[in-house]
Amino acid sequence: MSQPLNDGVHPHPHPQLRREFTLWSAAAVAFAFISPIVALYSIFGLLLGAAGASGWWAFPVVLVGQLLVALAFGELASRWPIEGSVYQWVRRLAPQGLGWMTGWLYAWTLAISSASVAYSAAMFVGPALGFGTLDTAGSLAVAFVVLAIATIVNVAGRKWIKYLVSAALVAELVGSIAVGCYLLIFHRVNSIDVLFSGFGDGTTTWAGFAAALAFVGWSFVGFESAGSISEEVRSPRRAVPKAMIASVLCVAAVVSFAGLAVILAIPDLKALGSGDPVVDTLTTQLGAGVAQPIFVLFLVAFLATLIAVQTSASRMVFALSRDEALPFASRLRRLRTTDQMPVAAVVVVGVAAGAILLTSLAGNVYSTLIGFTVGGFFLTFLLVLCSFVWARARGRWAPGPFSLRGFGLPVTIIACIWTIFEFINIAWPRTPSAPWFVDWAVPLMIALLAVIGVGVYSRVRSRIAPPIEPPADEEHEELETTPRASTPPAPRQTKEHTR
Repeated sequence: MSQPLNDGVHPHPHPQLRREFTLWSAAAVAFAFISPIVALYSIFGLLLGAAGASGWWAFPVVLVGQLLVALAFGELASRWPIEGSVYQWVRRLAPQGLGWMTGWLYAWTLAISSASVAYSAAMFVGPALGFGTLDTAGSLAVAFVVLAIATIVNVAGRKWIKYLVSAALVAELVGSIAVGCYLLIFHRVNSIDVLFSGFGDGTTTWAGFAAALAFVGWSFVGFESAGSISEEVRSPRRAVPKAMIASVLCVAAVVSFAGLAVILAIPDLKALGSGDPVVDTLTTQLGAGVAQPIFVLFLVAFLATLIAVQTSASRMVFALSRDEALPFASRLRRLRTTDQMPVAAVVVVGVAAGAILLTSLAGNVYSTLIGFTVGGFFLTFLLVLCSFVWARARGRWAPGPFSLRGFGLPVTIIACIWTIFEFINIAWPRTPSAPWFVDWAVPLMIALLAVIGVGVYSRVRSRIAPPIEPPADEEHEELETTPRASTPPAPRQTKEHTR
């Protein structure tokens, strides 16, 4: 029998977070992170451009795969409800270095995601204010403003985060479900058969559908953000897995419905290659006067998503810093005394996202940012799932309150296979006409971050603290800093423990 997983305890006190999020709040954060409006309208033009109306079928396909991932992650979140989610899980399932690299890549993925969401939001500012579509410089300026607002809200505290994600839920209901119903009832111009007709003339390719699967991957990531705030959630061992699964299912239902409504309302499917299909369809079918307030709702949803992404990113930076796993860790792990908020981590994430936004001045950057963001998510998912399969296969797994029981291993294996396929699909260079560095952007960015990460890890590895113990009592308000009397201290990790 292999050695059990290491659940060691920090040898010194560490910053503690307040449990101010409920099951509803955790689900709302995850829902806002993978907002149906953001998930759909950020990639809808890319989706239709790749596969036409038939690209809609990518939504149910990706849902099945991501639901399996969410189920596997639910087991991990139930066992280790600790701030930092994927980083915390991998460092307990695999060697420390792999866990650190997972956290490093995930933190940068979230920072780049913040930049891409801010830039996406800027696309709707012009239509919302009646100015039309902004040029690149105007979109960039607005994106910086949106990013600044999101950073201020995150610094303000958890109650403001909860207010904004609640407002996002209202925006989602009106902007997705209500508008979708209205389009289907009063402005349906295409039959359901167009879902099988590609670009409206019966043409479609498997390569185009594979590209659609890659873009739709963006629509179903972010559910793991509920795990990133585990230490701030009440009864996290049961609440966080439920929040993950519920957010995936709810977003899938809304996205699929809204996407279908827009496709059936597009006036000319053969002209999908020009303009923004969402803005153009809503403006044409509803009129500028009606569409304008809807675009305002879209902006609210984008802002809430950006806030949720920054929340998750700052918690990852905080978790790494608390373990002395980043340079300047002593500053990045500081908590504001009034509400125990990681303000320094929030500001660093905002600055990093702002720096990434500057790259939007170059051509083809938006689709590149989307591609790398989705690729980064699936790579970190893959590292988690491969580590999980390895631990299960070696008999080194003991489930928490949420368990798939005998289905756990097959579900994890299938989820791992799906994630491998999707990551390769996303990273695949499929636009030979683009510059080589754009076509190979995903593997190049991952390689660059990995190389930099190796250098950073070599500087901090000797001082990284051992894993912390998850809360023993689900209703306990603070993370334990010492083991219970009946629990002996975990032995120091050896090579046998980490193999």
